[in-house]
Amino acid sequence: MEYANLHLEKRSPLAIVTLNRPKVLNALNAATISELDSAFHELATDANIRAVLLTGAGGRAFAAGADIGELAALAAEEGQAFALRGQGVLRQIETLGKPVIACVQGFALGGGCELAMACTLRIAADDARLGQPEVKLGIIAGYGGTQRLPRLVGRGRGLKMLLTGAIIDAHEALRIGLVDEVVPAADLMSRAEALALEITANAPLAIAETLCAVDEGISLPLDLALLRESVHFGHVCGTADKAEGTQAFLAKRPPVWKGE
Repeated sequence: MEYANLHLEKRSPLAIVTLNRPKVLNALNAATISELDSAFHELATDANIRAVLLTGAGGRAFAAGADIGELAALAAEEGQAFALRGQGVLRQIETLGKPVIACVQGFALGGGCELAMACTLRIAADDARLGQPEVKLGIIAGYGGTQRLPRLVGRGRGLKMLLTGAIIDAHEALRIGLVDEVVPAADLMSRAEALALEITANAPLAIAETLCAVDEGISLPLDLALLRESVHFGHVCGTADKAEGTQAFLAKRPPVWKGE
């Protein structure tokens, strides 16, 4: 389908989703959130796509937050519905079953930072700036920022960012664990593609089960999380790819994955 606010390119086994509102720094208005929903539904069911790169057009921003005009018009009940809608779309990205790599250049603020945090991994250009400045507008992070940020960087560091509204640079984001790599801006997409291809060289069902096991277990007590891991381990032990992978290793040849 055609999208007005983003661009979707498929280059099997990868897809590149580019937020395409550069004049407003790729701000996440309601229409863009709806298109992200549709695009990731499409990618979830495309067996030829095994990893997704998510970025922003224009070089100045990944996404510089929500549309302030839309936020200004929200009353209490509408605000909750607004937050739930965005949370649902970001949760879909987070649980896609395929790795999604956020490629962050320029500003990733508010909803943009929340969108990046919902991705599997985050690679930042050295000019990236990240933050949750919602308190400066009299609101709070509503697309998962109060939950994902402390989980990524720890309670104290997360609260410091959320309560001050501070914007940090790429190297500080790397130091505290908000991003996973920092690269020169010119290398951002090539590095993300190389990482995605490194991941997609592995067994697709094993990748999906790993993502699911981590997502399920991360907020559980360790004993329960280990039980969930054993269930997922059992699932992959019954796959053709497990048989192929072990046989290929023993035969000293490259495996041929079927995703079965």
